[in-house]
Amino acid sequence: MRPAQFYRVLAAAVVPRPIAWVSTVSADGVPNLAPYSFFTVASTDPPILQINSIGHKDTWRNVVDTGQFVVNIGTEALITNMNASSEAVHSGIDEFQLSGVTPRLSETVAAPGVAEAPIAFECTKHLIIDVGNSSLILGQVRRIEIANHILAADGLPDFAKLSAPSRLGRSDWGLTPETVSHPRP
Repeated sequence: MRPAQFYRVLAAAVVPRPIAWVSTVSADGVPNLAPYSFFTVASTDPPILQINSIGHKDTWRNVVDTGQFVVNIGTEALITNMNASSEAVHSGIDEFQLSGVTPRLSETVAAPGVAEAPIAFECTKHLIIDVGNSSLILGQVRRIEIANHILAADGLPDFAKLSAPSRLGRSDWGLTPETVSHPRP
């Protein structure tokens, strides 16, 4: 199989994938915003998030140059904005403006967060590992901001209130599914 076809098979088979809506700022001060569906938690102690950049895009370059980024968690109501920020545009374009969202000042990093996103993880570069045509960007979480309206009684984000979309391959996005509880034995 050719690499482009294998990518399409992987993206349609490894589902659903959570989306890291990553905001950075260039060394020249230009804000950048892009969704990454190859995203996960890499470590809990220290807290490390992992995004996978296929190729060296603006996000990768900004993290390499500044060492800082914010992983925003979007909502179903923000799908159109998240999708708009995936457009390949010149690095001098402000993608917050392009996608119709508001930058908010971060407290521990220079990169802005997305004001409309209910969760933001402010990160500093921990490590970048090149793997094939991709780079695993590992960021240590320095601060978490969570909107009160999505919190459950236990103080954790409520899955249904968060309503974070996922990626399913092709042009398909997943919406908040039904859930079941199974306590660990």
